[in-house]
Formats: sequence, structure tokens, C-alpha cells
Amino acid sequence: MRSLYRTLSRGDVRDVVALTAAVGVVGVSFGALAAAAGVSLAMAAAMSLLVLSGGSQFLAVSVVAAGGGVLPAVVGGLLLGARHLPYGLAMAPVVGRSWPARLLGAHLLIDEVVAFSRARGRGERGRAAYWACGVALVTFWTAGTLIGWFGGAAVPDTDAFGIDAAFPAALVALLFPALREARARRAGLAGAAVALAATPLLPAGLPVLAGLLGAAAAGKRRAP
Repeated sequence: MRSLYRTLSRGDVRDVVALTAAVGVVGVSFGALAAAAGVSLAMAAAMSLLVLSGGSQFLAVSVVAAGGGVLPAVVGGLLLGARHLPYGLAMAPVVGRSWPARLLGAHLLIDEVVAFSRARGRGERGRAAYWACGVALVTFWTAGTLIGWFGGAAVPDTDAFGIDAAFPAALVALLFPALREARARRAGLAGAAVALAATPLLPAGLPVLAGLLGAAAAGKRRAP
């Protein structure tokens, strides 16, 4: 079997580095926010290495920072991660047929990795792109988390720097590109409305889950 470097062009390798380095910068912000929320270094690193889902990680940390329990944080992360299920059906031919390849490949089934691989077809180039981008993304994301955690832990007073406002800002930044579509805007507004209405009635963390359910219900309706 040809090596990744022989299968991928120089342009592909350059794009892998550029894309995953940018993801690493987001990882730095996650590490800093995790430290500000009181999440331990081991927990933050484990989330980036094992969960490997920016949206789910930001949501879980934001729920914890708001005073919510572990259960709402986990359930919210699982709901966001459910979008990867159809990815698996589409990417199964690219990842490979052996069980070890499928198990490891399923862990690397990230939005950026899927998009990068799909843009390069279903052949050897697409397969090489998937693995190269996936391995690089794990490396940069985890390294960025560690760097950000140490930087965030060094801030003496997180409230004075307004880091508490960074949690919702980070989530909005992750979702902003999708708001170009009317269906996504409708789902976002419905979820926000449900979460705001549930805030005075439910314990911390649960309004976020209620908002996710509202967004999912609105998203199922077809745009006219």
C-alpha cells in the first residue's frame, strides 16, 4: 500500500496542516474556557482526546460553568453528537472494511475530516485524506486544549476578564456559519425561545437540553 505522502499531493498535505492548525486554535479557546470553569487538566485533555467533538465539549463545559450537573452536560453532548450517525453511513466505504479500521475511523468521524475527505472522492486519495486529516486533527485539537488550559489557569480572576461571556460566544461562533440557511435560523430561534422560557422553571443545565429539543422539533419542519 502506498504511503499517505505518496497518495496525497503536496496541496493536500498543505491543506491538512492549515485546516487542523486552525482547529488547534479553537482547541486553545476550549482549554482556556475549561480551566476558567474549573474543569481539571486531566478531564479537559480526556474530553479532547476521547470525545473529540468541539460542539459537544463546549456545550458540556458551558453547562458545568452555569452550575448544571454532569447528566445534563452528557445528554446535551450526546444530542449534538447524534449528527455523526449519518456520517458513518456515508463514510463507511472510505474508512475501510476491517473492524480495527472502522473502530478507529469512527472516532475520527468529525465534521472537518468528513468534509475534507469527501472533497477528494471515494478512492485512495479520499481514504488517505480521511486518515491524514483525522490523525492531524486529534493531535492539534488535544495540543491546543493543553496550551489553552495552562493559559486559562494562569488568569487570576476570570470574571474580571469577562471569560464567563466566552462560553455562549464560543457556541454562537460554532453555529454561526449554519445560520445562513432559513431552516437553521428557524431551529435556532425556536431552541433559544424554549431555553429562555424554561430558565425560570428548570434547574441549571436543563434549559439547554430543552432548547436542543425545541431546535430539533423546529428543524424537522420543511421550509416553505
